[in-house]
Amino acid sequence: MIFARREAWTGRVLLVLLMAVTLMPFVSLFVTALHPSGTYPLGLDWPSDPQWGNFADAFTAARMGELLKSSALIVLGVVPISLVVATMAGFAIGHLRMAGRQIAFLAFVLGLTLPFEGIITPLYYLVRDMGILNTRWAIILPLVGLFMPFSVFWMRAHFVNMPEELSESARMDGANVWQLFWKVHVPLAVPATSSLAILLFLWTWNQFLLAIVLVDDPLNRTMSGALGAFQGQWGTNIPLLCAGSLLILGPTLVIFLIFQRRFVTALLQGSLKG
Repeated sequence: MIFARREAWTGRVLLVLLMAVTLMPFVSLFVTALHPSGTYPLGLDWPSDPQWGNFADAFTAARMGELLKSSALIVLGVVPISLVVATMAGFAIGHLRMAGRQIAFLAFVLGLTLPFEGIITPLYYLVRDMGILNTRWAIILPLVGLFMPFSVFWMRAHFVNMPEELSESARMDGANVWQLFWKVHVPLAVPATSSLAILLFLWTWNQFLLAIVLVDDPLNRTMSGALGAFQGQWGTNIPLLCAGSLLILGPTLVIFLIFQRRFVTALLQGSLKG
């Protein structure tokens, strides 16, 4: 009994320490952002006169309104396309038991091993030859392809656990393959698809590398990609740079706080299903 209590308290202390280490960079950014513009704050020194206007100045200087629009358009391009294609592919590989499914699944698994950094050079020339360089499509289309291995793997893990009796019953009622997919299995896959949508949103919104390599105009990038241009312009103004960084992180934090239960469920679901 004493050992169990000691173990429980040790776990709580470790969680508190881990939370403190995780939150410290955000607290430091917030405190620094409140210092007068042009100063060089040290550590977590709270300013005597907090400059809340730095956030408004950073919003205007970075043209956050246009960046929000650009990021939203990119997310609206990546997430729905990825969900539709991955759901259909996951259904075909995981539930229909199509011919060559093992080879197709192995190809997607191998795709999980490809790092973005390793394919960025050939991807640049491919996007240039397609004539979409420096447009939002230069971010949307590559992200759809790069997210597809994980997305198909995720959806396949859901469909492979669906009981075959459910499909057989629907076929006996006269359902064809499309009706079986759309009217029977898609409604049952809402937890899996919604969890995947949250993950794809977070990854797309925080995409940095492709945005700065494939798009020159910061206003056509994601908000994270535009941070590089903002840093180059205001790199010597530390408080304003910190305020801009927090504003860029804001939408991601809001989405995470709203859907945190779904996010945790997504991680557990992806780790337990096979």
